[in-house]
Amino acid sequence: MDHMRVGVGRRDSNHTPKEALQRIISTLANKNDEIQNFIDTLNQTLKGVQENSSNILSELDEEFDSLYTILDEVKESMINSIKQEQARKSQELQNQLSQCNNALENSEELLEFATRSLDIKEPEEFSKAARQIKDRVTMASAFRLSLKPKVSDNMTHLMVDFSQERQILQTLKFLPGLKFDSKYMNFRVRACNKAVAGEYSDPVTLETKALNFSLDNSSSHLNLRVEDTCVEWDPTGGKSQESKSKGKENKGSVHVTSLKKHTRSGTPSPKRTSTGSRPPAGRGSRDRFTGESYTVLGDTAIESGQHYWEVKAQKDCKSYSVGVAYKTLGKFDQLGKTNTSWCIHVNNWLQNTFAAKHNNKVKSLDVAVPERIGVFCDFDGGQLSFYDANSKQLLYSFKTKFTQPVLPGFMVWCGGLSLNTGMQVPSAVRTLQKSENGMTGSASSLNNITQ
Repeated sequence: MDHMRVGVGRRDSNHTPKEALQRIISTLANKNDEIQNFIDTLNQTLKGVQENSSNILSELDEEFDSLYTILDEVKESMINSIKQEQARKSQELQNQLSQCNNALENSEELLEFATRSLDIKEPEEFSKAARQIKDRVTMASAFRLSLKPKVSDNMTHLMVDFSQERQILQTLKFLPGLKFDSKYMNFRVRACNKAVAGEYSDPVTLETKALNFSLDNSSSHLNLRVEDTCVEWDPTGGKSQESKSKGKENKGSVHVTSLKKHTRSGTPSPKRTSTGSRPPAGRGSRDRFTGESYTVLGDTAIESGQHYWEVKAQKDCKSYSVGVAYKTLGKFDQLGKTNTSWCIHVNNWLQNTFAAKHNNKVKSLDVAVPERIGVFCDFDGGQLSFYDANSKQLLYSFKTKFTQPVLPGFMVWCGGLSLNTGMQVPSAVRTLQKSENGMTGSASSLNNITQ
């Protein structure tokens, strides 16, 4: 408030002290109104948080009650099946037991009669008894029985194995959104203004074909540190990540700072970076890419449809590539230097270049490198296009025919990239795609480096 006191005490040729004070009072009154409006907003937001948390708890109870009901129904069905199978098998075995007991009783009676017949002295009576025994033995049920159970005592084919379902349930996260099921989105709307907010509408479920993917840590180069949708070049070969997993206080901020402190003279070039050391203990096998291929792939393959995602590089990133590749991309291969990968490459090391690459052919791009790059992949149409994500200006397009599923691919050296996935194809991009056949400029040079 010191500047206000100075203003009051200063004599101005145009304004009297009273007028200056009135301006200060007006300013304070406006500021008070702003604060009061903000307080009202906070109270309204707090009320909304409380109401929404109560509603979601109620919905959560309903969802779990529904799951319990389904599980109870499945359990009852399984119990009935087991009981029916038990009854059928028991009846079959009881029938066999009864037949065997009767046959055994008749056989024992015949055996006793035959034993007594051995003592008959009269030849004629003996012959008569022997014929009777022979006839009865021939017709005896004991010799017609199958001495093998008609059913087994094995009931394991009715056992329940929910191990896969259990794993799925254990990986669920609260409010997962599109990561839970990227094919659907739930929407609620309500009207609101500064004075009041209306009630939410009933939820509406809309289908979306957005591609939601993360970076596949198991596919990355050892010198890349990968977390979900972020990747950073790590000259320590992942040792900082290993330390993090052991519970050390270094949570990555020191590591990121150390990356940013590299100067042009102090930063080793990609070709001089040592990548031949063995992975640190506990890292697992991370040899999907090695050598100078500082590459990581997405964890979801594209086999059909049109998809869009965006990539943002750190301001001090010295070299990076963005594109797609077949799964067959070799462990030493770099994006754009094979016929199985397509990309645009940004180089800020020693000299600044911006180019499209495929099959080791390069097309320089005479446009500024955007802050965020949008990637559009039309698998069925055989098109891969790159855009300025902010202005939707087309940077470059590849025309080809994809013969295998493709994976989003990224290369980064001395810096980092962050991704934004699960996005719908912007309408501006769709419009440009429809008219691109008649475009000139960057799209007209496609044949220079396509397959």
